[in-house]
Amino acid sequence: MSKVVTIKKNHEFRRLYAKGASAVSPYLVIYCRKNKLDVNRIGITVSTKLGCAVVRNRIRRRLREIYRLNAQKLAVGYDIVIVARGRAVNAPYRELETAFFRLTAKLPLRAEEVCR
Repeated sequence: MSKVVTIKKNHEFRRLYAKGASAVSPYLVIYCRKNKLDVNRIGITVSTKLGCAVVRNRIRRRLREIYRLNAQKLAVGYDIVIVARGRAVNAPYRELETAFFRLTAKLPLRAEEVCR
């Protein structure tokens, strides 16, 4: 299993918010921007307004797992920030996964389909 490269610095998050493309659903907001690397970098943001640390970490774990299971379906070379919204707290896993797929389809994040 390969390690996921993460975005940790505040200025990187701010740059994505300001200059990146975004897509919105009731559960998530995804920002993305091309980077000059051969890997995707991911950042996950959950506001303190959504609940205590246990609740926030549960949302983070679910979003990280959705990304991990579907990373091979995404295009390479992007910085991606996933922001959890209020409805993500009580959303079933499948709803979050569906929202993730819909948002990546709106953005240039989907890898080109390989001919069979």
